[in-house]
Amino acid sequence: MTTDEAIAQTMQQLGRDAVAAQRVLSISSGEQRNRALHAIAASLRLHRAAILAANERDMSAAIAAGLGRAALDRLQLDAARIDAMARGVEEIAALPDPIGTVLAEWTRPNGLRFQRVRVPLGVIGIVYESRPNVTCDAGALCLKAANAAILRGGSESHHSSIAIHACLVEGVSAAGLPDACIQLVPTTDRAAVGQMLAGMTDFIDVIVPRGGKSLIARVQQEARVPVIGHLEGLCHVYVDRAANLEMARSIVLNAKLRRTGVCGAAETLLVDAAAARTHLAPLVRELLAAGCEVRGDAATCAVDSRVVPATEQDWHAEYLDAIIAVKLVDGVQGAIGHIARYGSDHTDSIVTDDVATAETFLARVDSAIVLHNASTQFADGGEFGMGAEIGISTDRFHARGPVGVEQLTSYKYVVRGSGQVRP
Repeated sequence: MTTDEAIAQTMQQLGRDAVAAQRVLSISSGEQRNRALHAIAASLRLHRAAILAANERDMSAAIAAGLGRAALDRLQLDAARIDAMARGVEEIAALPDPIGTVLAEWTRPNGLRFQRVRVPLGVIGIVYESRPNVTCDAGALCLKAANAAILRGGSESHHSSIAIHACLVEGVSAAGLPDACIQLVPTTDRAAVGQMLAGMTDFIDVIVPRGGKSLIARVQQEARVPVIGHLEGLCHVYVDRAANLEMARSIVLNAKLRRTGVCGAAETLLVDAAAARTHLAPLVRELLAAGCEVRGDAATCAVDSRVVPATEQDWHAEYLDAIIAVKLVDGVQGAIGHIARYGSDHTDSIVTDDVATAETFLARVDSAIVLHNASTQFADGGEFGMGAEIGISTDRFHARGPVGVEQLTSYKYVVRGSGQVRP
């Protein structure tokens, strides 16, 4: 048997086991799934040392391989991040059970009673890179929504994901649910991803990719099942002429530098040309002083000799690093036009004290998340009160924005009659 044949055989078995587990999940109670989630959180805390040891193996290999600073930040775990994972699982458990929720109901003149009822999607395949915490978030969210999950993490986080997955299985088993509710693909061979995308249509109902451009491009090209997309986070902050300068400073620095490797990090700063004299120089110098490289248009370059002249490519760039592109625009309409041309429909923010201008921005910028006087780094399911998220969807169907518990469900119609037949 060749390696590819062995991988195909393994993946087919994962699929069969997932389908069987999902049938059990579909009739489980919300209380049972919540018990599993609380047990998972306890297991994460109990096995913190083992998770950190596994992550240290991944970090050492990543450093030796020359991974960049942003990738290392996404990969690294510490006690605080593990505790945050456990709290996120508990927050997911505290959410209302979505399954069985009646979304709408009505009665027709013939007496038929209709209900639209929320149901699980089924078996969800999640393909992701770097972030070991996605193993926890994705598994817990799928479990809450009564979906079985097949997780395929990146090779660079393989040992961390194995350690975290062991906690997920321990929690699921403690609640009397099948271990196969949450499965981790046991190989880092890329052929396993190909199987998930095109070779498991009998088992996987939806694919959720989370990673860089090359991964997303492969998923979009090869997938033979529906995909909930997560494109790059080319996020903008627009500072309007009516912006409070101190607020703008705080928001811009946080949006860019709190964590540069997350998809909600700001990559471009747009400043109203009418505020150039008062706002541009302070913002640019604050960024430079904080260790951020600034690439700017001619007006921005004139502020400080350390500013690097921006090229056309900089307006398209998702740096995921301490680099930001800065440009003057002609008011809110100029900002809206720039975002429409260069943005990725992910997350964009306006800083202004002018409510009418803010409402124009919020209505006209067609991104999954738009904010007024707040950092783009709030593009996170936990900050939305969802406990966690699998990713930020930039799709325009089914799910958009943070993909949390409700976004991992569909619905069916339940119709009750009393003998009606159609004339």
